[in-house]
Amino acid sequence: MGFVNGAVRTPPEFLVAFTAALVGLGILVLVLGVHGRIPGPSSRPGLRRGAVAGLGQQALLGIGAGVLTLVLTRWVVAGIGIGLLVACWQRLLGGNAEENRGIARLEGLANWTESLRDTIAGAIGLEQAIPATTATSAPVLRPSLNLLVDRLRIREPLPDALLRFAGDVDDPSADVVVAALVLNARLRGPGLRDVLTALATSTREELDVRRRIEASRRSIRRSVQIVLLIVLGVMGVLAVFNRDYVAPYSTVAGQIALMVVAALFLAGLTWLRRLAKVESHERFLTHPETGRTT
Repeated sequence: MGFVNGAVRTPPEFLVAFTAALVGLGILVLVLGVHGRIPGPSSRPGLRRGAVAGLGQQALLGIGAGVLTLVLTRWVVAGIGIGLLVACWQRLLGGNAEENRGIARLEGLANWTESLRDTIAGAIGLEQAIPATTATSAPVLRPSLNLLVDRLRIREPLPDALLRFAGDVDDPSADVVVAALVLNARLRGPGLRDVLTALATSTREELDVRRRIEASRRSIRRSVQIVLLIVLGVMGVLAVFNRDYVAPYSTVAGQIALMVVAALFLAGLTWLRRLAKVESHERFLTHPETGRTT
């Protein structure tokens, strides 16, 4: 290390080593983002390909942001931190995609329950009502309903087909609706239309509650994003246009201090993300053959 204008500066070799480490880390993130994990059996290959493409784009943006930050500030820790923040932005501060999919699935389930109730009111059996409601169902439920209709066409017993449908949907709210249908299919008792009406009403109420919760969490995420962008913006302006003021951060001790600050930021963002995660209820329907939860 040497002294420049009274401040201790890191040697060029230090920056070169850390730059090489940054590039290697970026290549690793890019490879993981493009290829993902080892492919396994999946009923939604289109969604998986879209997710992998999104990871690849985020990794590229992260690498670009990290290199740009390193060039402008000459702070290795800042370059790595900004690169990782941009690459993981959607995971840490983006929208809750999992909860949005759950809300869409719940809304589709409520619509399908109401449609099934109205179709049954025409004095037709459950086996005939289910195929009649498939064409007008929500896109999120249509693949599972198509599988259900196919199983009914090959003469699979209705209760078993319904249990497999619940496993395809994989939602606790769907278990409640399917349980009522399974009981009716086995006992053939009256009152199914009233039961479906009550279930549709209950599902709508749950949907409204989850939407209000997600709206409040969305506003909190937006506030966190604004605060974080302001802090990073002020730090970036000082690092680029007022280097004398932030000169201590160019030393090894300053980089270590900046690393501690970045770790605290990461811990706070991870904690907030964990608080925003929705705890899903366990499913209770079991597989017709294995006896395990579908």
